[in-house]
Amino acid sequence: PPETRAAAPEQPRSGPAPVTDVAKLCVCDLLVAQCDVNCCCDPDCSAADFSLFTTCSVPIVTGDSRLCSQKAATYSLDVEANPPERISKLIDQVNPSIFCIHSTNYKQALSFSSPEMPTSKNFDQLLKKYGSATFSVEPDSWNMDTEPPNPSDANETYRYEYGVPIQTVDAFLRLPSPVVSSWCSDTNPAGFLINQATKCTRSISVEKCDNIQAVSMLFYINSSILAKCHEFVFQVNITVQSIVVQSLNGTRTLLNDSDVLRLPIILDELCINIVLGVSYHITYTDGGEIIEAAASFVLGAINEAALSIQQSFEISFTQVNTKPVPLSGNPGYVVGLPIRAGFRPQGYPFPVESLLAALVLNTNNYNQLTILRSTSSQDCLAEQGARTPVLFGYNMISGCKLRITAAMKCQPLTETLLDLLKGQSFPEYVASFGNSQAQDVLDWVPIIHFHASEQKMYTAFQTSCQIPVSLEIEVRWTKYGSLVNPQARIVNVTATTTTTTLKQLPSGRERTIPITSSVVFTDVSSPAEPGYKAWPTINVKLPFDFFFPFV
Repeated sequence: PPETRAAAPEQPRSGPAPVTDVAKLCVCDLLVAQCDVNCCCDPDCSAADFSLFTTCSVPIVTGDSRLCSQKAATYSLDVEANPPERISKLIDQVNPSIFCIHSTNYKQALSFSSPEMPTSKNFDQLLKKYGSATFSVEPDSWNMDTEPPNPSDANETYRYEYGVPIQTVDAFLRLPSPVVSSWCSDTNPAGFLINQATKCTRSISVEKCDNIQAVSMLFYINSSILAKCHEFVFQVNITVQSIVVQSLNGTRTLLNDSDVLRLPIILDELCINIVLGVSYHITYTDGGEIIEAAASFVLGAINEAALSIQQSFEISFTQVNTKPVPLSGNPGYVVGLPIRAGFRPQGYPFPVESLLAALVLNTNNYNQLTILRSTSSQDCLAEQGARTPVLFGYNMISGCKLRITAAMKCQPLTETLLDLLKGQSFPEYVASFGNSQAQDVLDWVPIIHFHASEQKMYTAFQTSCQIPVSLEIEVRWTKYGSLVNPQARIVNVTATTTTTTLKQLPSGRERTIPITSSVVFTDVSSPAEPGYKAWPTINVKLPFDFFFPFV
């Protein structure tokens, strides 16, 4: 009866117990009630799913690394089994550090307290407690600090951090991607400061194209982004930056009126204005607040014969009042991406007021190390200015042919060949990592120059003339960091210029000599010695929150 329910005492709501069992923890379990690819600890994955995995993205799951002793769950794949099977083990790990926590004796700090639900009886009390501009969410017994709170500390609670899903008013910013197969899944959230590019396939038909949300522009811009995490006060609308229309034969045209929302419509057995690609660009502050969000669209058309389309999605981030610099890895270099390079400004290291000026990146070819690019003509004098970027991990060789006559002067020819081999502004430094910033001076490796002479001799000038004929660049790199996920780091770069001697050439005669450039990558990683155990270095400086939340 209603009167019985009213008289019954209200049961306090308690939150779920904190999960401290590593066998139940899974940091790669991102999709709700779905199996995440290569996530060997995902409880939603079946044995059939594990048989399709190629690796375990998270091979080991541990609890708090500051504990002296703790359990660890390890995951691996038995590829020799038919079909392949997942292997999970529970092992004990010992922390070798002398600074470790023996036990977690303050269980209340392992989880947040459940909020008190408002009712007709406690509403006035809650309003008095939480209705003001500021309030404390902790019990009075916890309040040991008599000093007033710092407003900047409150802002830290709501700032976006790296990898945190970008939140919208209804859920999160979607970046569709393939999961198990190539079909699109709309449950993939875009992570803050994580540049991503995905491609996936979506089923579609002309008869129903105007009712499919995922092919409409509105689906990607209709929800506002929260400027700060978990804070609904300030919201950022997604604006349309540009619209490109692609015809059935692949021709693309940039529209002048990007303010007009173009929705899918059926016209003459065609469905037009369907989304083929979306590119988000997010602008943020150094405080982790999103201030601008823009989207660029590629719209296309399909006919009745089309049963599916391929969509591409991309997201990038730029800090406000900064110039975006293309990266070649995060942090280590990725094979096939350009080597980033720069030069030291005049007067460095003084003054030191501006660390950003420590390394002015070379604006030639987007801050990249470049070499001579070969062309079909193979004429050196006609190829001046033709450069190609040096790609990490790719050994390269290029060249051209120089036709020398008796009328050529030695000094101008030498300067021309140096410009041909090194370019107009050969960099002085290369980035040791793919994401090295200009202000991190120690992350940049100087290029060491060597000179060599050939024994061969060509006849050309009345007196001997030394001209450069080749430039050999050697990039030495090593595997840096964990053996599970090593990162490529450049440790040494040398540039060797080889010259040759030219002598007198009879009048009216010509001679052709080859000019070459080459790049060689050398892995100088030291292999681990069998039976050798590397002990960690003890750092006696403890972090300020080392013992939090333990008593």
